[in-house]
Amino acid sequence: MTERSQDVIVITGLGGMGLAIARRLGSGRHLVLADYAQDLLDRVAETLRGEGHRLDTIQVDVADGASVEQLAHHAAALGTLRAIIHTAGVSPVQASPERVVQVDVLGTAHILDAFLPFVSPGTVAVCIASMAGTLVPLPPEIERAFAAAPTSELAHLPILDPQHLDPGAAYSIAKRANQLRVIGASIPWGRRGGRVVSVSPGIISTPMGQAELQGPHGDAMRATIEASGTRRIGTPDDIASAVEFLISPQASFITGTDVLVDGGAIAAARFAQS
Repeated sequence: MTERSQDVIVITGLGGMGLAIARRLGSGRHLVLADYAQDLLDRVAETLRGEGHRLDTIQVDVADGASVEQLAHHAAALGTLRAIIHTAGVSPVQASPERVVQVDVLGTAHILDAFLPFVSPGTVAVCIASMAGTLVPLPPEIERAFAAAPTSELAHLPILDPQHLDPGAAYSIAKRANQLRVIGASIPWGRRGGRVVSVSPGIISTPMGQAELQGPHGDAMRATIEASGTRRIGTPDDIASAVEFLISPQASFITGTDVLVDGGAIAAARFAQS
C-alpha cells in the first residue's frame, strides 16, 4: 500500500462519541483527529497510538473557516477521504448563545464547505446533530435558508441573533440547522460521488451528556429517558454503530437525511400513552 492510497478517516471533536467512533473506524485506516483543545488531542492520540492506530492530530476551531480549510487540505494530502465524522460542538451548559451559533451552526457549514473539493466517489460525511433539533418548528423560508444560504450569511439570519436566544433555544435551533444543512449539501456532494448524513443522538452518556444531566434540565432529561421505549441512556458505542453503518457500502442509498438514534425518546414525546 502506498501512502497516497490509504483510506483516511477525519474525526472532529474527541469527546465520548468522537473517541468511540475513532476506535470503531480506525483499524487499517489513517485517522486524522481534530479538536479545539490541544491537551485533549494529545491525550487521545497517546491512547489510540498505544492501541495500534495510525493517526495525525491537528488543532482546529470549527467556528473558523480558515482553520477548517487547513484541516481539509491536511487530510486530503494523506490519502483518499473515506469519511468525515463531525462531532465537534458545544452544549447549552458549556457556552453562550453566540458561541453555540458559531460552533454548532457555522462549524457544520464550514466542514461541509471545506471538504467538498476533496470529495470522491464513496466519500461520506456524517454530521452529529441532536434529537433537540427534531422538535423545532421553523417557517419554510428559514428551513430553506439553513439548507441553502451561503455560509457567510448564516450567522446574520435574524433567528440566530444571540441577543434574542437563551443557550437552550440556540442549541435546539442550531441542531435543526445541522439537519437542514446536510439536506442542502447532499446535492453538491452527490455530484462528486459523495454522501452526507446527519445523526441525531438522544441522551448519551458522554462527558457533555453527564454535564447536561447535572444541569438545570437534568430532571426533565431523566424523565425523557424513563418515558422512552428503551428506558436507558445511550452509550457512545450506540452512536459509533450507527456511524459505522452509514459510512459503509450497505448505506450507499442513504444521503441528505437525518438518522435519529435516541432510544425512542422522540417517539415517546410525540405519542406518549398515559
